[in-house]
Amino acid sequence: MKKISSIAEIGLDRVFRWLSFSALIIVFDQWTKQIVVNAMTLGERLPVLTYFSWVRWHNEGAAFSFLADAGGWQRWFFIVLAVVFVSFLVFELRRLAPKASLQHLAYALIIGGAVGNTIDRLLEGYVVDFVLLHYDRYYFPAFNVADAALSVGALIWGILLVKEVLDKKN
Repeated sequence: MKKISSIAEIGLDRVFRWLSFSALIIVFDQWTKQIVVNAMTLGERLPVLTYFSWVRWHNEGAAFSFLADAGGWQRWFFIVLAVVFVSFLVFELRRLAPKASLQHLAYALIIGGAVGNTIDRLLEGYVVDFVLLHYDRYYFPAFNVADAALSVGALIWGILLVKEVLDKKN
């Protein structure tokens, strides 16, 4: 049986590096949400540009307010879902090849975003959203730093999955 001689051999240093990046996302997410909570009242909207406003909205659902009016059970469902999925991604981070930097980045972004919003759900029962993009009467759902990290991470992961499928066909 091969003896493991260092942390680097089992990839924990790489996992720690990427989880540190996730932690920065979590800190930035929580910090920005606290600024909004301290500076704005619930429902307040501050127009910045014709297509951009700061808002303070509380979302009890998931992305795009999915299940926001479900009666409360969704809070615990999303918390459990996040814990399970983040645990899976942390495990997968260790299994990734050292050169899979984009995949590491995708996982780290998703972990940071999921944990950031889970903290809100645990402490408050809702997620604070504060960025609102709009044009005329058309609105993109309000979001926050955690949502942005989750979305970018999922987009990168999706692109990598499509690339993997296309590479296998060739």
